[in-house]
Amino acid sequence: MTRVLIAEDSHSVRSFVRTVLESLSVPGAQFEIFEATSGFDALRILPRGRWDLVISDINMPDINGLELLAFVRRSDVHRSTPVILISTQSSEKDRQKGLTLGANAYLVKPFTSEQLAAEVQRQIGSTSAGSNV
Repeated sequence: MTRVLIAEDSHSVRSFVRTVLESLSVPGAQFEIFEATSGFDALRILPRGRWDLVISDINMPDINGLELLAFVRRSDVHRSTPVILISTQSSEKDRQKGLTLGANAYLVKPFTSEQLAAEVQRQIGSTSAGSNV
């Protein structure tokens, strides 16, 4: 089972990401998807086990996606979990900041289902071989 946490305050974007994940056909990957409506909500869900992927918006109320990313990278348990940041912030400076802080990928909204699917497959492909979740 591939465990994915989606941290996004927009219901429509969370639904879009979930739909893309549910439509993926990745050999040997069956998704267990959890949704967080804020960064704080994501911090409450993260301790529920190991994750194969975190997809997080940057601009969220209370704890933003960059703060969530910093928490993941400082955690002994979650440090190696791939994180895809999604954001409306489209400058190269914003993208570089996210990648420098430890994101594995940075997608600018609006992104297509094909872009998201390709990135998810790239990220879980690198972890699924060793996943024991």
